[in-house]
Amino acid sequence: MYKRFFLPVSLLAGTIIGAGIFSLPFVFKESGFSIGFFYLTLSAIVFTITHLMYADIILRTNGNHRFPGYAQKYLGEWAFWFSIFLAVIQGLIILTIYLVLSKSFLDILLGNNAEFIKIFLFWILSSFGIFFSLRKLATIEFFITGGIIGIIVFIFGLGFLDLKTLTLDYFSPIWINGLLPLGAILFSLSGRTAIPLLVDYFANSKYGMANLKRSIEWGTILPAIVYGGFVLGVAALSPIITADAVSGLIGIVPLAAMALIGILGLLSLFSSYIVIGLDVSNTLKYDLNIPRIFKILIVVGAPMLIYLAGFKNFISLVSITGGIFLSLEFIFIVIMWLRLNSLSDKTSQLFHSRKLLIAIFPLSTFSIALIYEVFKIF
Repeated sequence: MYKRFFLPVSLLAGTIIGAGIFSLPFVFKESGFSIGFFYLTLSAIVFTITHLMYADIILRTNGNHRFPGYAQKYLGEWAFWFSIFLAVIQGLIILTIYLVLSKSFLDILLGNNAEFIKIFLFWILSSFGIFFSLRKLATIEFFITGGIIGIIVFIFGLGFLDLKTLTLDYFSPIWINGLLPLGAILFSLSGRTAIPLLVDYFANSKYGMANLKRSIEWGTILPAIVYGGFVLGVAALSPIITADAVSGLIGIVPLAAMALIGILGLLSLFSSYIVIGLDVSNTLKYDLNIPRIFKILIVVGAPMLIYLAGFKNFISLVSITGGIFLSLEFIFIVIMWLRLNSLSDKTSQLFHSRKLLIAIFPLSTFSIALIYEVFKIF
């Protein structure tokens, strides 16, 4: 049971659970919890479908490929280069998100002062970790997500007894912000990078594709359930829900507990920064053949330049990443899956139907998020 279910489910769930969770209490509050929980449920279903689609693409395509390779095979040369562009820009923005969020956890430990110095130190240490062989830290997914999961459990535990204080006002929809949570939720539930690992795990085991499907389903749904509990816990504890979720808990949660939250949050961000930085670095090296010195300048310098350019709003960065870059990425997956069905004679082991109807639901969701975020920018 452990090897055929709990281990693969924890791999996918651990990949999904990350910094995006800290944006959810605020966007839920701004739109009304009823709308927030509706999108959380909708997105869990959408990502379950699209994660299964990506697994289906991997299983039914000959040879080993990275995401840009599948895009090239099914959509053409332009899609190969566009997907690489998406991966690099998305990765650099995520690194900027970690820089912005690091301030919140550093404020817990060091007080609300010297903002740039604190972010600068986090940036230097994290960048050092990318290029000085701290790969063991960067590849242990359990430790990357362990700190954040600890914070989630702790905050929900503290707020559990106060859930009765949540009034109907929290759940009343605020229609003017009706689409606000969608990008942040999409950012928080994406787990594409873990799907090839799960496919490889089950392809080389005796457990079969039925267990692969079940692991993807539960590995996607469980983070959504955890997120819902975290949102309720923060709302029950904090009279003011801040953009980063944790700042509003200062003065409410005991000092020692807040210090623990700050330490765990920083360790998680530090580890995640290294993982994403390595991924961007490898894309620049292997897909674009960028010389080492320019690769280092891009991976190290771009996040700080983006931050200094004024992109410091945590919610906006998370929403743009989820609503634009991740939406485009998963629109690619849906279209690749449809293209695969028109070309391949191999029977799908994960879907009983190849009908377009399966694709309409995720395509519509990602398209709406994309249009909304682009509209907000312009």
